Amino acid sequence: DPEIPVNIYELGLIYKIDIDDDKNVAIQMTLTSPMCPVAGSLPGEAQAKVQALEGIGEVKVDLVWEPPWGPDKMSEAAKLQLNVPL
Repeated sequence: DPEIPVNIYELGLIYKIDIDDDKNVAIQMTLTSPMCPVAGSLPGEAQAKVQALEGIGEVKVDLVWEPPWGPDKMSEAAKLQLNVPL
């Protein structure tokens, strides 16, 4: 998220990553809110970044809203960087 100086993994937006034997990648991710200003672009950007990695097959990114994202999903490092209580 360009408004938040923490990567999407540490922010807790990546819920699940599956890689099959053919190196195809399936990612379940969410956003901080349905009204997030990058809702239209962030899933595609995540897909492109993973697709650019050497040896990766197809990449599928599913945007999910359950469970809803909250600060509890953030890593400890992200909470410290953003001054969120631990």
